Amino acid sequence: MKKISALLLALGFSILGFTQDSTTANAPASDTAIAGSPSVSENTKEAKKAARKNKWSNLNLANRSKDHLMLQFGMIGFASAPDTIHTKGFSRGFNAYFMFDFPFKSNPQYSVAIGAGVSSSNIYFDKTYIDIAGKNGGKISFKDVSDTTHFKKYKLMNTYLEAPVELRFTADPSRPNQSWKGAIGIKVGTMVGAVTKGKTFQNSAGQTINAYSQKEKSKRFFNGTRLSLTARAGLGIVSIFGSYQINPFIKEGFGPDIRPFSAGIAISGL
Repeated sequence: MKKISALLLALGFSILGFTQDSTTANAPASDTAIAGSPSVSENTKEAKKAARKNKWSNLNLANRSKDHLMLQFGMIGFASAPDTIHTKGFSRGFNAYFMFDFPFKSNPQYSVAIGAGVSSSNIYFDKTYIDIAGKNGGKISFKDVSDTTHFKKYKLMNTYLEAPVELRFTADPSRPNQSWKGAIGIKVGTMVGAVTKGKTFQNSAGQTINAYSQKEKSKRFFNGTRLSLTARAGLGIVSIFGSYQINPFIKEGFGPDIRPFSAGIAISGL
């Protein structure tokens, strides 16, 4: 009788325990979790985010150089230029800047860079004469001379002193020369020279008359200040870049509203 009583008591405790487990398993989530508490996935995301932040905030960049040379080479075009302006060939430009990079202390993946340098452009024209000094009127003109004598090669050269400012992102700031990078910014320039240069004098049929060359200098009708938006993206020290002048190339009222743009390859971090 004692054995049977003990067996029934044990069986009763087992059934009670099973009932409690079943009730807990079938209870709604609101009964088992505290209202408003974050889920496991949310906690995991926050933990990963905090780990990444701590990783970069503890990165020692004391030995990282803050000054770098940036070189850019690319093509140049005229946006919104009238059909009467005939460019040809590969119009190109070259820029060289000495940059100072300042990483954010809270996250060195981001940094601000400022610098100074020189920008030059060579824009080639087809059977065109540019009255750069306004000798035939009170404004600059681009004259089609295909029906008369002209130069076989003719170009406009502009030179600027510029100060670029960039907001930069580096995926791995511990290895900047092997990491993905991107930057957006603006640069301010002042024109120091504007020159037209023609070589090899020809008749209207394209036959060479002589090897005469001509050079004319004048900044009179060009905007002395240039404002350009810039962007770069690449891997390591090599990237592609683009820029667009947001203010007129020629002074308002003294010629067509032209906005030069450029795109090419940049070498930075040297």
